[in-house]
Amino acid sequence: MSDDVISGLAGAGFAVLALGEGVQIIGISRGSTSKLLHTERLEPGESMVGMFTESIAAIKVRGPARVFTPWGHYDTK
Repeated sequence: MSDDVISGLAGAGFAVLALGEGVQIIGISRGSTSKLLHTERLEPGESMVGMFTESIAAIKVRGPARVFTPWGHYDTK
């Protein structure tokens, strides 16, 4: 991924709303080797708001949730 693309994504926000039990959000690092940096567990109705940074490249969402990004929203199962 080019430095321009990385710079454009840094600061982009996201929100996750748990729709069911035990939703996990996992932050994944950027770099030559991806690492799991942080995990959060949400219960139904709980939400988390975050942003992509120079060190956080992606998030992984496990469980039923609604994920909101600047590019739209989607539901996970």
